[in-house]
Amino acid sequence: MIRQSANTRSRRRGLFSMELVLVLPILGTLLLGLFEFSLLFFARGEVVDASRAGARSATLPGATLTSIEEEVLATLSPRLRERAEVVIQPGVQTGDPVIVGVRVPMSAAAPDLLWPVGFQLRDRYLASQTQMTKE
Repeated sequence: MIRQSANTRSRRRGLFSMELVLVLPILGTLLLGLFEFSLLFFARGEVVDASRAGARSATLPGATLTSIEEEVLATLSPRLRERAEVVIQPGVQTGDPVIVGVRVPMSAAAPDLLWPVGFQLRDRYLASQTQMTKE
C-alpha cells in the first residue's frame, strides 16, 4: 500500500509539471500584454492632455505657433517629447476654430513585447486632435 501511494504521488507531480508547461506561456503572454497596454493607455492620456493644453494655449490672444508647440511639448514626458509631431491650425480672428493635433509613435511609449504573437507597434501611432474656439 505504501508503494502505491508513492507511485501515485509521482504521477501527480508529472501531471502538475505538464499543466505548468501548458499554462505558463499563456499566462506570460497575458502579463506582457497587460504591461504593454497599460503603458500605451498611460501614454495616450499624456497625448490627449498635451493636445488639450496646446489648444487652450492657442485660443489665447497673442499665441504664436512656437509658444503653442512649446506648451504641447512641455506637457509630454521626455520619452514621448523627443518623437512627437505637433500640427497646429491657428485661428486668425476671435471665434475662429483652433485645432491642435499631437501624434507620437507607439514604439516611443512602450516596448514591443508582443511581437512574437503577431502584435507589433511598428508604424502605429497614438494621436489626439483638439478643437477649440479662439478668444
